[in-house]
Amino acid sequence: MVSEGSVVLVGGYGVVGVRLAELLRERHPDLPLVIAGRRREPAEALARRLGNAEAAVVDVAAPAPLVALPGRPRAVVSLVNDPDDAVLRAAVREGMAVLDITRWTSRLKTAVLRLSGTPVRTPVLLSSAWMAGLVPRLVAGVAERVGGIERVDVGIRFALADQAGPDSLEYMDRLGLAFEVTEEGKERRVLPLTDGRRVTLSDGRATRVFRLDTPEQATLPLVLGARTVSTRLGFDSGTVTWMLAALQRLGLLRLLQHPRLTPVRRALMASSGTGGEAAWVADVEGARGVLRIEVVDPKGQAHLTAAGALLGTERLLGLDGAPPPAAGVWFPEHDARPEQALAALRACGVQVRFEEHLRQEAA
Repeated sequence: MVSEGSVVLVGGYGVVGVRLAELLRERHPDLPLVIAGRRREPAEALARRLGNAEAAVVDVAAPAPLVALPGRPRAVVSLVNDPDDAVLRAAVREGMAVLDITRWTSRLKTAVLRLSGTPVRTPVLLSSAWMAGLVPRLVAGVAERVGGIERVDVGIRFALADQAGPDSLEYMDRLGLAFEVTEEGKERRVLPLTDGRRVTLSDGRATRVFRLDTPEQATLPLVLGARTVSTRLGFDSGTVTWMLAALQRLGLLRLLQHPRLTPVRRALMASSGTGGEAAWVADVEGARGVLRIEVVDPKGQAHLTAAGALLGTERLLGLDGAPPPAAGVWFPEHDARPEQALAALRACGVQVRFEEHLRQEAA
């Protein structure tokens, strides 16, 4: 029987879940884990391989999804879509700490509203921004260096050959839907795959990127006071990027939102699953100038997402050298300790580079 101080990974045998479980076992061999999901067999197989772990059946669609958990877990990490907030509400009700990495912006706002009338006796870390909160976490880490954040422009290069779980593909289901962004302190609605720009990473490869609905565009203005935040994504195939942008201009992506056309939408972003490199840049502008953050993970977006979830899990449990957060709702950018984040990422094989164009302060 696993200790009651265990960490439950809901969706722990999924594409991201397996990688997170492996990272946690490597960095914290004494931390008991519960691999949870709808199917017991793959959960048991992974638990046996990891050691100091066990399996549990958790169905996020059930009215009481956590009732079958062994003992009283220390924390619940939600790695699969929780459409009715069943896992979130059950964990909060039972006084378990929660990390959730699966919500797009509107569902993140819904979760905050639902929790507003609930006594939250433990920390709840909503870490659904790009790559499980890596973007806002690293942006927060450079806020002081740039003299406070005025503008953040994120450009993502997505490898079509990379492995992607079903929750990742749900972003494709939203490419026809408008969303809100903050520009010069004011909100306005935009469509995905519009307002294209070109970004070039340090490897010299230029990528055309277009708007994408991601939660950091809502949380960075609220938490850090950024006046303008934009996130854009492009594929390593220029043909696919151009095709999707053209479908948006023609109004066809909205027509493809019908549930019967889900296979067609997802086929547009079909992956070979053979693996690819994950890469993104964030240009952070403040009173002292601009600093570029570049993150590259040769192991791909699932591994990079797991690395982001690792940072969130360590923060939630106080395994990163600082006390756990107090009870309440938190976002990744509330934690501005760049040295800790960088050390953990580099230990996971993630490459992080900084390029500064800052004005020197007067003596």
